[in-house]
Amino acid sequence: MNILLLGSGGRENAFAWKIAQSKHCDQLFIAPGNGGTANYGKNVNLKATDFEAIGEFALKNQVNMLVVGPEEPLVKGIHDYFLADEKLKHIPVIGPQQTGAQLEGSKDFSKDFMQRHKIPTAAYRSFTKETLEEGLNYLDSQKLPIVLKADGLAAGKGVLICETLADAKTELKAMLADAKFGEASQKVVIEEFLSGIELSVFVLTDGNSYKILPEAKDYKRIGEGDTGLNTGGMGSVSPVSFAKGDFLKKVEERIVIPTVEGLKKDGIPYKGFIFIGLMNVNGEPYVIEYNVRMGDPETESVLLRIESDLVELFQGVAEENLAEKEIKLSDKTAVTVMLVAGGYPGDYEKGKVMSGMENVRDSLVFHAGTEADNGVIKTNGGRVIAVTSLQDNLFDAVQCAIADAGRIYYDGRYFRSDIGADLLKLD
Repeated sequence: MNILLLGSGGRENAFAWKIAQSKHCDQLFIAPGNGGTANYGKNVNLKATDFEAIGEFALKNQVNMLVVGPEEPLVKGIHDYFLADEKLKHIPVIGPQQTGAQLEGSKDFSKDFMQRHKIPTAAYRSFTKETLEEGLNYLDSQKLPIVLKADGLAAGKGVLICETLADAKTELKAMLADAKFGEASQKVVIEEFLSGIELSVFVLTDGNSYKILPEAKDYKRIGEGDTGLNTGGMGSVSPVSFAKGDFLKKVEERIVIPTVEGLKKDGIPYKGFIFIGLMNVNGEPYVIEYNVRMGDPETESVLLRIESDLVELFQGVAEENLAEKEIKLSDKTAVTVMLVAGGYPGDYEKGKVMSGMENVRDSLVFHAGTEADNGVIKTNGGRVIAVTSLQDNLFDAVQCAIADAGRIYYDGRYFRSDIGADLLKLD
């Protein structure tokens, strides 16, 4: 079949690598793709949110499946766009319709969903510009630190952890009264701060049955030892050593099953991925957030541990017979180290010539923010390259990924050399 994959990041490069291995994939198109995705298919110069152009391309090129990588086209309703068009509706879309995508598109929607279906999460209340005074008064009665979340999509920047009451009030005013995050903060969720260890669990569902994919832990802070500014993700590890037996059983029984069943009860059709951001609080799982797509850089670790044909699983989603499909997972460990541009997550330069990728020995290289300029690979984003190594154990995977990251060079290159170090201490 001909498959169209939307997106341009490291996640999409990993998807392209995995999809291209499938016996069911004849031709893979990636829109718009990056400097690495062209190794596995054909890059197409289309914006992931230009639904009309995507639809026209799908018809012209006899596309048989659309796989959506990033959240924005899902929240804006690309699945609905295909279903509403007589010529396109036969093409299955891997990714939820717009209503289901509100699990990520609206923090208030997702918290309300969790509360309604008794899914464990932090206590919260939501406020708007009109109820700003109520929000300020609510802060007076809350424990510190406290979490403020912009309701809408804010490119990963809409979550603030405030250590003092003064900071919390200042930030709430900035978000609601001054539109700090634009439309995304027209509504703000004030949430109890949970202390514990974060991890992510990934689910693929056809709306009735589900498959739990390998869990992962990502590293958000720019600096070693989890210091400095938040980023889109500096690395990831899968599996997560503390997420075993009893804990994962609690996650499935208390969170995964109620989430899938809750969507059905609410009449929300859902075909695609559910990313469940969790906090392990003294052995008890709590949901921090839902995303409606795979994470990045977690995907670069997770997909290496899926031994099954990914397109067969996607067919199970499309045909609503996912329960009949087998998913086989590797018991090896995958570690991803992200190379970023100098200055990231602040202002950074693009167009830096890259070298050394041919020297990588024990890892796969997934391009994130790159472009090919007349055969020369150059940097084109904040997060540039994801180096992922799959080895028999965590120690070896960490060593190989970090060593291979060091073999790639461009001006301003930076990566964290402590990815997975915290989990090694727990082993």
